[in-house]
Amino acid sequence: MPLIPYEPFREMGNFWREMDRFFGPWGREFSGPRVDVFETENEVIAQCEIPGLESKDDITIDIRDDLLELRGTINRGREIKDEQMHRRERFSGTFHRTVSLPGPVVADGAKAVYRNGILEITMPKAEPHRQHRRIEVDFH
Repeated sequence: MPLIPYEPFREMGNFWREMDRFFGPWGREFSGPRVDVFETENEVIAQCEIPGLESKDDITIDIRDDLLELRGTINRGREIKDEQMHRRERFSGTFHRTVSLPGPVVADGAKAVYRNGILEITMPKAEPHRQHRRIEVDFH
């Protein structure tokens, strides 16, 4: 009879699935959209899944230091009474997400485009701050 290795954390995944099934998406706080960050030769690009934005006023994008910060609100326009609702899985409310960037970027040159539920933020790379300096010695 082969032995099956015990995986204690496998049960945690089952636990969270059951909690989501029981409480629905409002059972846990929405931490923020999923974000892919990659770079080309001249730019850093962040692609964010944020379905449900209705206007540019629903999101705020800040770049400070080497961090990209997203804050926003997803409003579901159609009011449905709780007694009419059979299943609620789509997120509605506020979100916040901060991700590290791979290096310095030029915040003033950043551009954002929202299309088909995907927010793409393109940021030009900044020149790395060079800390090298040659010191001349005064001889007397």
